[in-house]
Amino acid sequence: MTGQPNVLGIVLAGGEGKRLWPLTADRAKPAVPFAGNYRLVDFVLSNLVNAGFVKLCVLTQYKSHSLDRHISTTWRLSTVLGQYVTPVPAQQRLGPRWYHGSGDAIYQSLNLVNDERPDHVVVFGADHVYRMDPGQMVDQHVATGASVTVAGIRVPRVEAKAFGCIDSDADGRITRFLEKPAEPPHVPDDPEVSFASMGNYVFTTEALIDTLRADAADPDSAHDMGGDIIPALVDQGRAHVYDFSRNVVPGEAERHRGYWRDVGTIDAYYEAHMDLVSADPVFDIYNRSWPIRTATPPLPPAKFVAGGSAEDSMVGPGSIVSGTVHGSIVSSDVVIESGSVVQGSVLLPGVRIGRGAVVRRAILDKNVIVPDGALIGVDPATDRTRYTVSAGGVTVLGKGVTAF
Repeated sequence: MTGQPNVLGIVLAGGEGKRLWPLTADRAKPAVPFAGNYRLVDFVLSNLVNAGFVKLCVLTQYKSHSLDRHISTTWRLSTVLGQYVTPVPAQQRLGPRWYHGSGDAIYQSLNLVNDERPDHVVVFGADHVYRMDPGQMVDQHVATGASVTVAGIRVPRVEAKAFGCIDSDADGRITRFLEKPAEPPHVPDDPEVSFASMGNYVFTTEALIDTLRADAADPDSAHDMGGDIIPALVDQGRAHVYDFSRNVVPGEAERHRGYWRDVGTIDAYYEAHMDLVSADPVFDIYNRSWPIRTATPPLPPAKFVAGGSAEDSMVGPGSIVSGTVHGSIVSSDVVIESGSVVQGSVLLPGVRIGRGAVVRRAILDKNVIVPDGALIGVDPATDRTRYTVSAGGVTVLGKGVTAF
């Protein structure tokens, strides 16, 4: 990015994540582990830091301890250079109340903006899996003179009704911002495709402050970024769309461009993991030119013993595999005993799989114990009486559970 202005990044990380239960029973949604080594929040923070945005505030609220700890211990930048990534809990600066919507979260945290005095404020969500250079979005925002720029991803029009949709003219000016419309508008150059909002915004600071203050004074507002703040600026003709398909990330192959997943449900979370384990995955986390950053535990390399094997899988450090693993994500410090089979599954750190056990199409949260000979994901009807089973048939065992 050339001629970079003074930018403050605000990451919205306060949602409850009810649809990811039981993975969010004991943690905030952005703190949910992903892809063996990471937390979901690592993706947005990596994108921002890689782009040179190094003044970042992460707004938290629900069950935030593990998220706060991860940010504080992992995301340490150079204080000498004025760089920081800091978790900011709900501070109740405007009275004894929690955040009432994503817009209100920023309104209650305007002291962060006033202290930093940035030219622009980048507001991104914390729970999506993707690679993006936000600097290119900021460049467009500055060039157009917009008050707000909204990142839009192209989706088939028949699927767009599940998203907040953007209607724009040929110059990129947003004319309507519609929440889950029955008839999604199409992009100017393709009648079969719509722009869905990615929940990523770039604001001119003055416009953000003025709009938040006006919204706070409206008793009928839900104080939501997508439902209230953005439509207010659209109505004033001051909003533009940024086409995510034009974003170019260093080191990224053409087939990986435009990948973005909202992992807000168990099935979406599971499918995003399955995207990683093929020989030529649609999302490549091994791109060293634009790394997904995190801190890894001080563990030895994974070990395969007694005929243990893993095919089309990822295996984290400290894991010991004596059984058979296929098409799965095995996180750090996992033990898979002899004679066991793990297939199409996601195992979070500290899981123990006993001898002769079978785990299929399942997600096992941290420190789950599967005893010798136990069957997980083999009989969905039985699993529903014991565990959580998603609409797509994925069996989920919560943190620290001992299976039957």
